[in-house]
Amino acid sequence: MAQVLEFKLPDLGEGLTEAEIVRWLVQVGDVVAVDQPVVEVETAKAMVEVPCPYGGVVTARFGEEGTELPVGAPLLTVAVGGPAGAAGTDGPGGGRAEPAGAASPEPAGAVPTADSGTGGSGNVLVGYGTSQAPARRRRVRPRQPASATPGPRAAADGPAGSAVPVGGPAAADGRPGAAGAVPGPAVAPTAVNGSAAAPGAEPGRPDAAEAADGPVPVISPLVRRLARQNGLDLRELTGSGPDGLILRADVEYALRAAAAQGRTAAPATAAEPHAREARPAAATAPPAPAPVSPGGVRIPLKGVRGAVADKLSRSRREIPDATCWVDADATELMRARAAMNAAGGPKISLIALLARICTAALARFPELNSTVDTAAREVVRFDHVHLGFAAQTDRGLVVPVVRDAHTRDAESLTAEFARLTEAARAGTLTPADLTGGTFTLNNYGVFGVDGSTPIVNHPEAAMLGVGRIVPKPWVHEGELAVRQVVQLSLTFDHRVCDGGTAGGFLRYVADCVEQPAVLLRTL
Repeated sequence: MAQVLEFKLPDLGEGLTEAEIVRWLVQVGDVVAVDQPVVEVETAKAMVEVPCPYGGVVTARFGEEGTELPVGAPLLTVAVGGPAGAAGTDGPGGGRAEPAGAASPEPAGAVPTADSGTGGSGNVLVGYGTSQAPARRRRVRPRQPASATPGPRAAADGPAGSAVPVGGPAAADGRPGAAGAVPGPAVAPTAVNGSAAAPGAEPGRPDAAEAADGPVPVISPLVRRLARQNGLDLRELTGSGPDGLILRADVEYALRAAAAQGRTAAPATAAEPHAREARPAAATAPPAPAPVSPGGVRIPLKGVRGAVADKLSRSRREIPDATCWVDADATELMRARAAMNAAGGPKISLIALLARICTAALARFPELNSTVDTAAREVVRFDHVHLGFAAQTDRGLVVPVVRDAHTRDAESLTAEFARLTEAARAGTLTPADLTGGTFTLNNYGVFGVDGSTPIVNHPEAAMLGVGRIVPKPWVHEGELAVRQVVQLSLTFDHRVCDGGTAGGFLRYVADCVEQPAVLLRTL
């Protein structure tokens, strides 16, 4: 008999907590191989094709294209090791999908969880895909009394009011019911949010809290656990997600609001399973939108824009930054680049030359190639330079990372900048392309501006900004001349160094821009 394995949205890296389904790559009923991409999702960082660690037949998909799912929410189920039985269907808005007339998309009895597997997956993302099959864990479906009203997961296959219970002899599509169940003692329904689960409700499933008062729009088991541990009734919340979906942020806000008003309820105890302090709905609901003037439009801070907002806000809260700047004569740098490109071979980009100057400066001033470990109260200096650069795309601002930039020459840097820029515009950057930076180069001159005071890219310690290069009057060799002038700015974390170090770094960068031959001393 086939086992139905549930594949959940894995952690895609760097603390990302949700992803939006962009495109399904498989249909219900398709046969998939281990590590075959099954869905394309968009995170706040990039577009990612997610491979499935199981091989078998797709029996259900969860969520339509455009639905945002939290990490840990079900993506699809795969029947492994035998016929899949009746094919499932797409679930609305991330809900569990079931074919009509079926008691459950899984065989009745014992259901392997998402942590179980039949073999290793070679395509590893954070949180799943291992070289060995983990220990298999099974859940025993609770028995439903014959006289009880069927729960939401019971299959209706006859006149109104009649249904084949989970514990019946067989489901309507021919899949085994109680006859195929694993023998063992009946398991009492568990309590969710301090109230007893309805008969027929499966522990940990959304219906465990829905039977009495209707559906509770929650997908993530983490959200349910957080609410349960804090004695919070999810039925009192209004979700801010799609179609009223209750997100973790909603629960956290409700807990903060309740704590502020002294109404935080203690979790229910075994002696008082139904004890829950009464709380007005207004105390736990997300904040009401502030009034806007007529014609105002609200734009959610989500996706790339939301990630940028969170990161910049965190940088401002945690990093005591300072900025210094200087004008430099870039005429000789521009001439050197023109001469390099005239010599034949691959063209060298200006940002590659600036990156080469950055890595040379960081070798002289390593304090700026570091981060602050606030928990340990230590400054961590890196022995490598992973150089991030700001790239504006249709999806918003992203910061791809050139790894080991200190080991690359101008030609290699040019090629890597071009590859990452093209991937950024196409939306195909991977999480690895967007993480691990130690210093950032921001060429805002492409926007036609001279100067800026950039915000440090947390958790880095510094960022070099480069303005536009334009002809300006300049005193050169004692005479007034028209030269190619650029403004350079350095924003740095004042915890890692003092102004003398920051000024020395920026002056060295300016010297290399004005006299590229200075770089020869570092080769």
